[in-house]
Amino acid sequence: MLIFIVTFIISSLIFEYCINEFKRQMKRQKYGINPMLIPKMDEVDHMKGKEFDEFVLTLFENTGYRVELTPRNQGYGADLILYEDKLKFAVQAKRYKNPVGVKAVEEVLRGMKYHKTNKAMVITNSTFTISAYELARSKSVVLWDRKKLIKLMRRATRKVYY
Repeated sequence: MLIFIVTFIISSLIFEYCINEFKRQMKRQKYGINPMLIPKMDEVDHMKGKEFDEFVLTLFENTGYRVELTPRNQGYGADLILYEDKLKFAVQAKRYKNPVGVKAVEEVLRGMKYHKTNKAMVITNSTFTISAYELARSKSVVLWDRKKLIKLMRRATRKVYY
C-alpha cells in the first residue's frame, strides 16, 4: 500500500510538472510562431508582470540567446538569467507605466550577486529616471528602455520569420 501511495505521489508530481511545462511552452509559442501574434506595444503595456517576464524571455530566445526564467519570488532581484557567449546576465524585467527608478537597478545588482552573474540588465517597456541611469552607469548595469525593447521585438520577429 505504501508503494502505491509513493508511486501515486511521484506520478502526480511528474504529471503536474509536465502540464506546467506544456503551458509555459504554449505561452512562448503564443509570441514565437506567427509574427502576427507578436503583441503591439499597447498590448505589452497591459501585460501582467509574469507575462512580461515570459514575453522578454521569448524575445531573447528568438534572437539566439539562452535564457532561464528564475522561480517566481525566488529570483532575488533577477527575473531571468541570460547567457551570451561567456557572459551571464541577471535580468530584471519591469513592465511599468512610469519611469523605472533606482530600486530596479538595486534589485538587479542583488540578483547579480545571488546568481553569480558577471553582468546585470534592466529591461522595460517604459523609460528610466536620471537617478537610475546614474546608478546603472556607476555599477555597469545595462539599461534597455522602450526604444531598445521595440528594436528587440523587431529583431526577434525578423530572425524567426524572414
